[in-house]
Amino acid sequence: MANYDWIVIGGGITGAALSYELARQGGSVLLLEKEALPPSATRYSYGGLAHWAGKTPLLKALGEEGIHRYRTLSEELEADIHFRELDLLLPIAPGYSVENVEADLADCRIPPQRISVETACELEPLLNPVALEGVLWARHGHIHPWLTTLAFQKAFQRLGGSLLLQTVTGLRRQGQRITGVETPTGCYGAAQVVVCAGGWTRALLRQAGIWAPIYFTHAESLELEPAEVRLRTIVMSAPVQRLELERQAGHPDRDPLWDKPGQEICPPILDVGILQFLDGSLRLGQISRVLTDPQAEVDAAASEAQIRSQAERYLPAVAHLPGRWRHCLVAFSSDHHPLVGSLPGWEGLQLFSGFSNPLAIVPALARRFAQQAYGQADEWLPSLSPARFAGSSAAAPLPQG
Repeated sequence: MANYDWIVIGGGITGAALSYELARQGGSVLLLEKEALPPSATRYSYGGLAHWAGKTPLLKALGEEGIHRYRTLSEELEADIHFRELDLLLPIAPGYSVENVEADLADCRIPPQRISVETACELEPLLNPVALEGVLWARHGHIHPWLTTLAFQKAFQRLGGSLLLQTVTGLRRQGQRITGVETPTGCYGAAQVVVCAGGWTRALLRQAGIWAPIYFTHAESLELEPAEVRLRTIVMSAPVQRLELERQAGHPDRDPLWDKPGQEICPPILDVGILQFLDGSLRLGQISRVLTDPQAEVDAAASEAQIRSQAERYLPAVAHLPGRWRHCLVAFSSDHHPLVGSLPGWEGLQLFSGFSNPLAIVPALARRFAQQAYGQADEWLPSLSPARFAGSSAAAPLPQG
């Protein structure tokens, strides 16, 4: 059995960035991903870098650190990640007041500014002014998420890291210590196993009899084919309802429902978002559903119709362009902060998952994680440890059988 210092499960943006940073510190690292182009949250991400949106001192600091890092990341990784900075327009969703949304965002690192409908339409001529009752503006970062992930993976391999396309079928354990992983073709050992499996993290741990305070939504969006129309901005309705959905779905009172099949813990929500990548393709979305079965089926045709209808309200020129419905799982924690560090009660097992706003802060946190692992104390990481939920009655190892 091959042995490594680190095994990282999940080759999306979190796992790829973390593997790269661990390899930069000199560790022997195996990165496992089930397929070359997985239908993951990274693959179907908008690619937005909401570095301005953090409200806590920690998220504000990481947002600032993150955007500075992205400005030189293409050079560092020796690959074009399509980084750019764009105007973000936040039309106020029906039923919400501009004043209330503006007040709620006032404590962000860089609070969005209110602009007139006329100014919004000057910034984005494709906007439908009739649909705009109020608009906020912010300067937003953007990358191509999958190109960025590939850049991290290739840089990781140049440092001597090993990337293996295999499905992790289980964790190897000796008592309360995780010693490696199992795949269909073999077993691999490691001093530390880090789970970066996003929305599949809970199911993977549950299979091994391990509870963790991590949850997931089913996210649905549309991937539209490259078009001649050109958006100048990113358009996202405000407020972001997904954050409140996550808060409700991760409430401790609802935790027992998460291990029961077929549960819908909260009603679904739709956050309208429209953006265009540099290749001309577009992303429309997104519906978020809280279904406890990670393989639950949803009505794709009905979801597509709903997304297109809401997108048409703001950008009728793009809402009915040809494209495909996409679906993935998105991980979250109950307090909107990621789970980074060792899981209480277990040795050799760490988490790097549960990001509500991953792209903006993952590179910064991955570097901090790796530096701390090799002896450099970090001021922020202790507060992100899964141990902050250790008081939960569910935090003990699950019974076997």
